[in-house]
Amino acid sequence: MHKKLIVEFQQKLSRQDVAMNNKPPGKISLNLGGLKLGSSSKAFEDEAEPSTSKKSMGMGFKTFGQKPTNSNAEPSTSKPFEGMSFGSFGKASKPNETEEPDLVAESTDDMANIMGFSGFGDMKKAKQFDMSKILEDATSEARKRNAANNLALEAKADEMAKETAKALLEQKVFKEAKTKEKLDDSDSDSDDEFIGPPIPKDLKDSTATTENEKETKDKSESEESDDDDDDLTKKIPTSHEAKMNLGQKAVTSMAIDPSGARLAAGGLDFEVKFWDFAGMDSGMNSFRTIKPCESHVIRNLEYSSTGDKILVIPGSSRAKVLDRDGHQLLECVKGDPYVIDVGRNKGHVGPLTSGTWHPKIKDEYLTASTDNSLRIWLAEEAGRKSKAVIKTKSKKSGLKTVPTACTYSRDGLLVAATCQDGSIQMWDHRKTFVNVAIQLADAHEKGSDASCITFAYDNHHIATRGGDDTLKLWDIRYFKKPVKVASNLFSRFDTTECCFSPDDRMLVTGTSMDKNDTAGRLIFLNRDTFEKVSEIEIEKAHVIRTRWHPKLNQILVGSGDGVVRVYYDPLKSVNGAKLCAFRTQAKSKQRTYMSTPHIITPYSLPLFKEDRQRSTKRAEEKARKDPLKSKRPDLPLGMKGTGGRVTGGGSTLHSWMAKQISVKNKDDHINPRERILRHAEESEKNPYWIDPAYKKSGKPIFREADADEPAEKKTRTETFG
Repeated sequence: MHKKLIVEFQQKLSRQDVAMNNKPPGKISLNLGGLKLGSSSKAFEDEAEPSTSKKSMGMGFKTFGQKPTNSNAEPSTSKPFEGMSFGSFGKASKPNETEEPDLVAESTDDMANIMGFSGFGDMKKAKQFDMSKILEDATSEARKRNAANNLALEAKADEMAKETAKALLEQKVFKEAKTKEKLDDSDSDSDDEFIGPPIPKDLKDSTATTENEKETKDKSESEESDDDDDDLTKKIPTSHEAKMNLGQKAVTSMAIDPSGARLAAGGLDFEVKFWDFAGMDSGMNSFRTIKPCESHVIRNLEYSSTGDKILVIPGSSRAKVLDRDGHQLLECVKGDPYVIDVGRNKGHVGPLTSGTWHPKIKDEYLTASTDNSLRIWLAEEAGRKSKAVIKTKSKKSGLKTVPTACTYSRDGLLVAATCQDGSIQMWDHRKTFVNVAIQLADAHEKGSDASCITFAYDNHHIATRGGDDTLKLWDIRYFKKPVKVASNLFSRFDTTECCFSPDDRMLVTGTSMDKNDTAGRLIFLNRDTFEKVSEIEIEKAHVIRTRWHPKLNQILVGSGDGVVRVYYDPLKSVNGAKLCAFRTQAKSKQRTYMSTPHIITPYSLPLFKEDRQRSTKRAEEKARKDPLKSKRPDLPLGMKGTGGRVTGGGSTLHSWMAKQISVKNKDDHINPRERILRHAEESEKNPYWIDPAYKKSGKPIFREADADEPAEKKTRTETFG
């Protein structure tokens, strides 16, 4: 096919060449000024042949070179091919002369396809998309799909519910049938085994009444248990009290290990005492008393999550970690007071205010200080440097502020602190502590030191004990205003504590004695309504520290009179003070001695006379003075020459050398010449050292004295005597 077309094309070209040779010479004009590619002309379409009446393409190559068929058409004044400028291509511009026929090259679709410009100039319009319509269609389809899925899930859930209800009904019917069979069997057995006359009607009525009484009793017990759940006062274990004496001053810190086996307390007298409930008797005596931080008040004590370490927060800048028995494990380093940036310091510079252990990481603990920073430490580092530093700043002014209390959340993901500007700030433990995660500016009155912040067991609520005599409950999910507020809770101490009950339904805090008060109060508040549930008065003592242990179900109170009180209930509480409260005190061991009486018989015969019994006390005193019998060690050296030991050689190298020098230099006053000549006689008799010295040089020649020489100068003593 292609070869045939090529041959036809060559033949046409040859015919055109012959025609061009026979044509008289003329001019070919090309109007380039009016050339506009891609524009179509209406006149051009009118002059096209009917066979080629297809819509003209952009460049109009379909009719290129074709002669117009309408020869009788009048000449138009307009320029029909002005847009394309192909109308006069190959024609002579002589209006008065008769136009000669031009050679026109025929155009076919096959030829255009071969030449490669069949679709040249096609103006295809780009497809336009309506995005709003597409989004509407997509959302409608998604809604339809979700609705269908939801209907399917609901139908499936209904089927499962029907199946479970059917199974429960079958199980219930089966149990009822089984119990009915058992009752029928028991009745038949009782009827079969019954021997004797029938039971009187009175006895039957009495048995029926006893069964009714049992049913009513069970109902009443269940109702009482429901009432107990509603009545919070019955959940407070305060029926019994045990006292443990710390000292004469207030108890400012208190801690109990997670298992509830040991208790530690410290106060204003700088001492820390340890009690072991399993090893104590009713005397409640401590097994160890230490003074860990010299003359610094113990502000806080805290057991680790495993109970093997105790964190001690004193009034100084260096926290300590003790083991379970009170022996020191490490002490945190103190920072450089001349370094302004606390982030570049290794430790705290100001006194500590609070501290606590991480609830999940057993070796991590947190401390707060008056140097406007919180520090996270690891026990592995032995207190040489802190793991992280948190700077506390005021939200309003941007200035530094002092953290007064700090704690971790129950899951350990948040670090929370109350500050002196009245704010509560929290940081995410998983990120860097540069930005605050949660912050509330005016949680408490500015300038009042909030003494405690603690998380509830649900990990969503926190309670803060402010220095403005308030107790506030917050929800961290809506942290704009407090959920509940309790006011008029007077406190004299900056370590007054609050805590949640184990079931999270109550809040417990203490108050101090005001001027006209005679007792401090331990107050129990309902968490939902903040109404007072119960109150315990402690005569002539402030209530400072409060702890409600979840395992023991016992309440521990540290008071201002130096006594730690433990409240418990024998029926509701477990171990703790119950182990030692009723244990009798161990009696001191008594030793009995059997002594033979000494009978004095002054007039008995010498054969039967006994020696006089003498007291051994004097003999022991005498033997004590004897250094040999008492085996007394050598006394330390006193002055020079004590006991003759220094003169006998001395106890030190210096004294021995001094003695040797003093012994050898006894003849320092002798003339040196005489000292040399005193060995002359011995050298002549035994020339062992002198003769070898003069073998090569010969015998020594001494200067002979001249008689005319003046006598040697005599000393003053020799001259005048």
